[in-house]
Order: sequence, then C-alpha cells, then structure tokens
Amino acid sequence: MKPDLLNDPIRPTLIRMTLPMMVGIVSLMLFNLVDSYFVSRLGTAQLAALGFTFPVSFTIISLSIGLSIGTSATIAKLIGAGDSDQAKQLTTDNLLITSLMMIVIGLLAILFIDPLFRMLGAGEDLLPYIDDYMSIWFLGAVFYVLIMVSNSSLRATGDTKTPAIVMAFSALLNLILDPLFIFGWGPVPAMGIQGAAIASVIAWGFTSCLALLNLYARKGLLVLRIQSVNQAVRHWLMVMKIGFPAALSNMMTPIAAAIMTAVVATHGPEAVAAFGVGNRLESLSLLANLALSMTLPPFISQNFGRGNIERVECAYRSAVVFALCWQAGVYLLLFVFAGGIGSLFSDQEPVVDLISLWILIVPLGFGFQAVTFLSASSFNALHQPMRAMRISIFRLFVLYVPLGYIGSYLGDLQGMFIGFVIANMCTAGMAFWWMKRHLSRLKVPVTV
Repeated sequence: MKPDLLNDPIRPTLIRMTLPMMVGIVSLMLFNLVDSYFVSRLGTAQLAALGFTFPVSFTIISLSIGLSIGTSATIAKLIGAGDSDQAKQLTTDNLLITSLMMIVIGLLAILFIDPLFRMLGAGEDLLPYIDDYMSIWFLGAVFYVLIMVSNSSLRATGDTKTPAIVMAFSALLNLILDPLFIFGWGPVPAMGIQGAAIASVIAWGFTSCLALLNLYARKGLLVLRIQSVNQAVRHWLMVMKIGFPAALSNMMTPIAAAIMTAVVATHGPEAVAAFGVGNRLESLSLLANLALSMTLPPFISQNFGRGNIERVECAYRSAVVFALCWQAGVYLLLFVFAGGIGSLFSDQEPVVDLISLWILIVPLGFGFQAVTFLSASSFNALHQPMRAMRISIFRLFVLYVPLGYIGSYLGDLQGMFIGFVIANMCTAGMAFWWMKRHLSRLKVPVTV
C-alpha cells in the first residue's frame, strides 16, 4: 500500500520510500557499467569514442534530472493541496511538451555531431564510431527522459517501488540486448558500438511505454485530453521554473570534477588513477543518501502544499541526522578496510597507497556533503530552486575547487583532500542554517 505522506509517521515513511530507490539508483549505475563493459570488448578506439560521448549525454541526463525534480515538486505540492485534477492535467501536459522538446533537440543534435565532437577534441579516427553511437542515442533520448519524468510523477504520489521496478527492468533489458546487438547472434547482425545505442534505445522505449501505461491505467495520473495549449505551456513552465535551475546545478558537478582532475593530473598518472577510483567509491558510499534525496522532496512538497510546515521541518532534521550517522558508519568501514579496498583496484603500490590516503581523508566529509545535497533537494521541494542552485555554486566554485587547489599547492594530494573535507563541512553548515531560517519564516503566520 502506498504511504500517506501527510499523516503516516515520518521516519518509517521515509525509510519505506528510500529502500526501493536504492535499488533504482543501483540499476542506473549498472546500466552505464554494462554499456562500458561490452563496448570495451570491441577495442580501445570504441571505448574511447564512448568516453567522448559522456559530456554530451550527461547534458541530456542533467536536463532529465532537472525536469524530474521540477515535476516531483510541482505535482506533490498540488496533491498535498488537494488539487488532484490539476495534478493529473499538469502531469499530462508536462509529459507531452517534454516529449516534443526532446524530439526537436534530438533531431537538431544529430546535425551537429561531427563539429560538436571535433570541438571536444575527438580525432578523425573516432568520429565514425561516435557518429554511429550518437545518431541513434539522440533519437532515443526522448524515451530516457520520459522514463525519468514518469518516475518522478509516481514519486510525487509517494510511490517509490514502481519507479525502482521500472529502472531495474530497464537495466535488465539492456543487459540482455547489449551483447545481442553489439556482437550479433543468429539472424541479428553484429553492429558494434551502434548496437550498444540500439540496445539502450529499445530498453528505454519499451520501459517508457510501461511507465506511461502504469501512470494512466493504475495511477490515474494521465488524462487523454489537452484543455488548451496556453494551459499546457503554463504547466510546463511551472515545472521548468524548478527544473531548469536544478539541471544547471547538476551540470556543475562534472565541471568541477573536470577542473580538479586536471589539478590531480599534475601529481602524475598514479594520482589520476587513484582519484578516479575515489570518485567511484564516493558514489557507492553516498548511495543511501542519494536515494533519500529523491524520496525526501515528495514528502516535503506534499506537506508544504498542505501547510504542514512542522512535518517538513521534522522530516528535514531527521534526514540530516540520518545522513551524518550513516556516513559516519560508512567511514568506519572504509577506514578499517582501506588497504584491502585499494588492492581491489590496482596491484601497483603507489596507486594503492594513494587510494588508501583518499579513503582515510575524503570520506570524513561525506556526511556533510549529504547534508548539502539533502538541503538543496529540500529547497527545490519548497519551490525555492534558486536557493538550491546557490548552495551548489557556493560548494563547488567558492569552496570545493579553490580549497582543493590551495590544498594541492600547499600540501600535495593530502592537502587537496583536506580541502575537500573543509569545503563540505562549511557548505553543510551554511545550508543547514539557511534552511532552518527559511522554515522559521514559513511557520510565522502572515498578518494582513
């Protein structure tokens, strides 16, 4: 049974919603890993071509994440306010206009594949592989975005199990189709890197149809009518008011990571290898709180729409306490097994030592990092997207990059890693204080 976000106990409800989302996030990670694994079997050139596609594909993925955040916050607030009819119409209008927008973006992007990737530094030997992959990927990106937006519409109602099942099914289907289309089997010819794109698009297309059917037949969140074009555009702009800043915020993270990778590169290839392993460990270490950051906003938005600010404040505080305690436990595990973890990723002693150094320092800040992105997602849920974006800008470009660079200059990699921890601590304190002040203002009755 779907949880009642307006009345059920807060902590059990958040736990009940978060556990399925952990499965969903793991499924998304596996989807990308499967593509990389099978493409790597084709050769170094194909794998390098796939690597070049990441910055461009991540832009579309960031847009879909932004749309998902805006969708969830807007629909959940309408549900909380008791306006289910408008929530249904907004869901329909948003999916329709988003689909049209992605089709146009995909068709236009295909025209600029070669000049775009030349600008990114791809050599002429890689462009044929990139063209084979991205000409299919761009056409099918609409299905990926539809899945993300449909799932966010479901989460707005408090249903996180169905989105998790949808994402797991998509990953499983891609796992089956990847080797079939890449290497061929029976009547299916080997298509190489283009087969990877075809497999992804088929998986997304089939899964998006299931997600839309579920929205219509089981959840009743889709209506087969458009009341007016003006209303549809107005509904979409309501979503984009939150979604666009959220998408920009999401795109800042890889930019900051690229800058710091360039700084790490000055310390040698072993440092780059260790830093890359650290980035992968970071995603796994923050998994539970990443899932919580996707389930907390619907809870907050529904109660915000109903005016239950006390429940919003309690949910936010509970999330902060969980983030700090959970990541402290994760740090202890990483600390105990630091040497063994490093050996799993490399047999070179300098690389293992640097991975161990990363593990001993950087995860100390993960609890504070979790507080930061939970605060940002809560501001989005409260329809304050610019505040959320300011938190991201402050963390990444006022503290994270400058302190990392200064730390590298003064104390090599150890200094850089300490700079990362300080940046996360300072940002978390600022974000928590800012949220506390905002919630206090919301609780003050307006006098006329």
